[in-house]
Amino acid sequence: MMPRLRLRNMPLRYQLMLLFLLFGIVPSLGLGLLVNWTVERIIERQVEDHTMQLIGKVNEALDTKMENLQNMTYLIAFNPDIGEFWKGETLADGHAGHASVITPENQGEQTQNSAQNQALSSKQALSSVQEQDTLYKMKQFLQGYTTLYPEIAGILIVNEKGDYISNEMYARSTRSLTEEDWYQQAAQHAGIFTVLGQPSHRNVTTHVRYKDSEIVSVVRSVTDSETGRVLGAIMIDLKLRAVSQAARDVTLGKSGYLMVTDAEGRSVYRPDMPLIERIPPQWFGAGDSGMFTREAGGRELLFMFRASEFTGWRTVGVFPARESTLEVRQIQFYVVCFVFIVCLFGLTASLRLSSSIAQPIFRLMSYMRTAETGDLTVRQWSDRGDEVGMLGRSFNRMLEQIRRLMSLSELRERQKRDAELRSLQEHIKPHFLYNTLDTIHWMARRNGADDVSDMVGALSRLFRLGLSKGDDFIPLRSEIEHISSYMQIQQTRYRDRLRWELNVPDELKDLFVLKLMLQPVVENAIYHGIKARRGPGTIWIEAKAEGDKLLLTVRDDGAGMAAERLRELRELLEIPLEAMEGQQKQSGASTNGRSYGMLNVQARIRLSFGEEYGIVLDSKEGAGTCVTIIHPLLLDMAQLKKPHEKGEGQDDEIKGQRQLNDGESD
Repeated sequence: MMPRLRLRNMPLRYQLMLLFLLFGIVPSLGLGLLVNWTVERIIERQVEDHTMQLIGKVNEALDTKMENLQNMTYLIAFNPDIGEFWKGETLADGHAGHASVITPENQGEQTQNSAQNQALSSKQALSSVQEQDTLYKMKQFLQGYTTLYPEIAGILIVNEKGDYISNEMYARSTRSLTEEDWYQQAAQHAGIFTVLGQPSHRNVTTHVRYKDSEIVSVVRSVTDSETGRVLGAIMIDLKLRAVSQAARDVTLGKSGYLMVTDAEGRSVYRPDMPLIERIPPQWFGAGDSGMFTREAGGRELLFMFRASEFTGWRTVGVFPARESTLEVRQIQFYVVCFVFIVCLFGLTASLRLSSSIAQPIFRLMSYMRTAETGDLTVRQWSDRGDEVGMLGRSFNRMLEQIRRLMSLSELRERQKRDAELRSLQEHIKPHFLYNTLDTIHWMARRNGADDVSDMVGALSRLFRLGLSKGDDFIPLRSEIEHISSYMQIQQTRYRDRLRWELNVPDELKDLFVLKLMLQPVVENAIYHGIKARRGPGTIWIEAKAEGDKLLLTVRDDGAGMAAERLRELRELLEIPLEAMEGQQKQSGASTNGRSYGMLNVQARIRLSFGEEYGIVLDSKEGAGTCVTIIHPLLLDMAQLKKPHEKGEGQDDEIKGQRQLNDGESD
């Protein structure tokens, strides 16, 4: 509550400034932040897509190289001469039990000796020059591949007996090559091309002496098409530069790079100065591609990877997670400049606008303070056409209207005093009327004219109860006495054509009711019901209590009314005041229109007690009419004030009701 109270107590100028800033600068700040966040997300997504595309290209290049090696193994296996070697019909360069042990100290010498021994062994083993030519042709065949594809470090063919043929590679020891892990792995995946990765602790080397970290090995076993038996294996060593050539020229941001790992997370290729030496395989999860963030080397790194379906290798992009691009920084600079200009313009505009609105209002306040002192002189306003100018002109018209109302009020006050004087004088007339009627009453009694005496007495009581000393509410017994006097007069007029019955319990006669309710309803029953029928008619007047309501019923067996007339009259009862005003306009000052008395009763009840009370009308043509007056149950005079204590504007209703009562009394 305190901040709101402080805001409401602030001068209007500051409130307007705050409003302008709130709807001008705050959205601009929000828009700037949203644009900055959106652009950063878009650029990050573009960088991610670009990186994944690069990774995909590298994977495609590596897959192409591996597919070439796979095709190469098919071509080698389909060679007829090598087919004879698979069957063991052609001798190879060495046997599992005849190879010499190679060590770094005697490798050169042993190489030559091994070649000489192998040549001697071959000469002893070959039975003809044709077999020597076949072995030479196989070596030349393998040498052609290494010449055509410089990326190949060597090709080794091993049969199931452990014999091998190679142009560049040889065994380190006499242990059979079929016992090597790479051969066993190829045999387990019969006929399937398998990427082994970088070799480790194998019994095979090359004449160039490549390090294990400088080559990548692939292998495929050859099987018998009829029996499915593994006949041997073909192993090809690929130089690492063929792998690194696809990834080393790719840079990610300022310091990011690409690296290639095998399925176990071992590095196949990485740059010379990597941000991380080795990526644990559990970081990659179970997916073939994705992105994750990890902390390594004291900073947060972002990893994006995709695995090759052909080789199983993962190409991984590595770069700092917080590394911003030049485009993001430029856009952030433009956004900051935009927000600054908007804030500066918003502050200036809010000052000007708040001043242009607040100053005329302050001037109007000063004029109003002057008017409070009694000076109602019209002030000169500017020719502004906005709401403030309209307010000033309305203020001038208000001052003029106040001056006219004050003059009119003075005139009405004088007229009111004159009317009160005339009212005091007119009070003599009712008393003179009562006294005159009493004199006629006693003169008729004295002369034996009892019927005239009764008629004059009933008329005297009717006038006396109708005036009721100006009271709006009277006891129900007084209302019953009033309607009884009225019926006595009417029965004298209609004699045997009119009968009436009164049924009012004694316990209800002390209730207070709005005066002169029954007489207009009974009058309608006589003139529009009994008088319009043939033969005598009866009017029943009853009263009963239901809950907190008093029900007064006037029922007759007269002519009744048609359905169209009943619907019309019910509609008029919903708007009694408008209906009465319409009847007065149609008949001039006369208030003797049809159903005017019933509308009068309805209007007085509604004004006094509300919409839930009033007249309920029911009629049937030829069977009579029933009018039920729903009135609140008023036990004492204290309750009479409650209907009038419902808020402002109720005094007007009371005055209107009293005017209706006075009109009915007249």
